[in-house]
Amino acid sequence: MESAPSLARYLSAAATRWPQALAMRTAERQWTYRQWLAEVATLAETIETSRRPMNVSGTSLDLARHAFACSLKNRPFQPVDRAAQVADEPLPPGIALVIATSGSEGEPRRVMLSDANLDAAAGAANPHLSLLPGDLWLDCLPLHHIGGLSILWRCARASAGVLLHEGFAAETVAASLVHHPVTHLSLVPAMLARLLDCGARPPGCLRHVVVGGAALAQVLHDRATAAGWPLNPSYGMSETSAQVATHKACDGPWHEGLVGRPLGANEFALTTGGRIRVRGPQVMAGYVDGGGIAADGWLTTGDLGKIDEKGRLTVTGRADDMLISGGHNIHPLTVESCLAGCPGIRDVAIAGLPDPVWGDRIVAFVVGDATPEGIQAWCRTRLPRAALPRHIIRLTSLPRNAAGKLERTVLRQLAKNSRA
Repeated sequence: MESAPSLARYLSAAATRWPQALAMRTAERQWTYRQWLAEVATLAETIETSRRPMNVSGTSLDLARHAFACSLKNRPFQPVDRAAQVADEPLPPGIALVIATSGSEGEPRRVMLSDANLDAAAGAANPHLSLLPGDLWLDCLPLHHIGGLSILWRCARASAGVLLHEGFAAETVAASLVHHPVTHLSLVPAMLARLLDCGARPPGCLRHVVVGGAALAQVLHDRATAAGWPLNPSYGMSETSAQVATHKACDGPWHEGLVGRPLGANEFALTTGGRIRVRGPQVMAGYVDGGGIAADGWLTTGDLGKIDEKGRLTVTGRADDMLISGGHNIHPLTVESCLAGCPGIRDVAIAGLPDPVWGDRIVAFVVGDATPEGIQAWCRTRLPRAALPRHIIRLTSLPRNAAGKLERTVLRQLAKNSRA
């Protein structure tokens, strides 16, 4: 049976069909597809053939080069943070990438993705987002996470270009949107908020802004769409080779948590407890340390959700974030979404503090100049009594990881420390 197309095969095909098209651009340099192929082929000559993953840390450009070079060498690639644990054991044939989960709820796990997984993901996302030859995707997400790295696969498959940033800076992204014909952009909600705060405007050529990695609040969605940003709320994870569902405006009105139908040949289902299950060609080959997928192919996630009569998924939060306050189940997203609309609050997160009376005492971490009295007044008319914040802590910024996700374990520790 013929092997699945790889990143190297995408690159070779694009270099043959569109040799002068832009493949990669940074602040200092740019490469056509012919030049990019020659550069990463030279790097590939220095890489040994092995089924052990090649562990690489460095700049975004370093990681991008090695992703292509390892594929040319048919060697698994593992981009890593400098402090991350890495896989060093031989991997099964067909594994192209080892990528760590975000670790926002605990220790990261190492996910094995095959060429077939990554091909299925790019093949499902590209037509949904109308990614075409000559398009330009601004990639400001970290390349040691699947959200940033998967853009390489999508663009190479489509013969589109990548405008690669070294991390996110709102002013730099805003300038790139002015000076380059960016058609696609990936952001987490916190990045979108910063762009709005700095007055960035979406250019007419920008067709899709994929927003994922964390929950998108209704107030932020409405603020961005009113300013003309073409938002596509999405759902995905390392285990599904990045986005596995993405809502488009033509799919109908958006509400908080809505991410749409599964892309490609993937499927969604729910457990009896409401956890989201995913099955299909994008689902990982497995974790490096084993497990993860049931015998029938379903991956049970840690996310809660609902599926409507049209087959559209709404993500309602993480199962392990659920709080019990006054005998009622309260999800942090419910309170966060309410507080996000409060005047004077720029960013907000909720944690629970064990309490002998309430069970979980709701603690609100806020960024902004809203007063505690104003916050309480806002919540009293919008939230049930059990969900009202009992303690408000002001921060200059919320703890988030490189992918923009809230670090809930850090928030819980901050809540505990506030009581000490």
